Amino acid sequence: MADIHPTSVVDPRAKLADSVKIGPFCVVGPEVELGEDVVLKSHVVLDGNTQVGAGTEIYPFASIGLAPQDLKYRGEKTRLEIGARNKIREYVTMNPGTEGGGSLTKVGDDCLFMVGSHVAHDCIVGHHVILANNATLAGHVVLGDFAIVGGLSAVHQFVRIGPHAMIGGMSGVEHDVIPYGSVMGDRASLCGLNIVGLKRRGFDKETIHRMRSAYRMLFADEGTIKERVADVDEVFGTEEAVRQILEFVRVQSSRGLTQPRSLGAGE
Repeated sequence: MADIHPTSVVDPRAKLADSVKIGPFCVVGPEVELGEDVVLKSHVVLDGNTQVGAGTEIYPFASIGLAPQDLKYRGEKTRLEIGARNKIREYVTMNPGTEGGGSLTKVGDDCLFMVGSHVAHDCIVGHHVILANNATLAGHVVLGDFAIVGGLSAVHQFVRIGPHAMIGGMSGVEHDVIPYGSVMGDRASLCGLNIVGLKRRGFDKETIHRMRSAYRMLFADEGTIKERVADVDEVFGTEEAVRQILEFVRVQSSRGLTQPRSLGAGE
């Protein structure tokens, strides 16, 4: 049987693995499903059609799975899926999807959501992602694996942020961010590749050098973006990380790409 503190209110219809631990003053709704070794520290509210993966820890005053903050939402059946081994810290909010956005908000595995961070309706968050304190994702944001969103940053709805990207603290991200890109600023601009992240994840010097050359070519002043993509593909197309960037850029998007203010900054 799950270990449930007597002060918590857990709906008998909720599905709890035997190894779940629920601390004091938590509220768990009827459609919630908690996997093995999930821990609710205390004062956690979990509601809606919400699944939480094994080993995830949720800290006090987090509000998970309640109705989306979207005026178009009319109570339709939607869901929130949270993967395994996530750490969801104090005052984090995560909302389920909406019918207009595919009815699903999804969070991957091994992520860290620091105090006060927010994942809005219909977001798709990858694995090993970090949202620092008070970082916020608006609706329909796609966040790739290993991406980091710095503290007090805000990401506009429908923006895509590629894998391994770094969003500097206090940034306002209005446009898509390429994989491995580093952006910052009140209205964020691209300031190079996330070199620190690349080194931490074992990319060798030669690979990083080729990626930087591809970056310079992709965001050069000459030609159209379509022409530059073709040029980069011809020269660096065999490099897996560069191919990832090119595939990302080729996708039609409503938000456009975050561009460098001046090529060479951070490079």
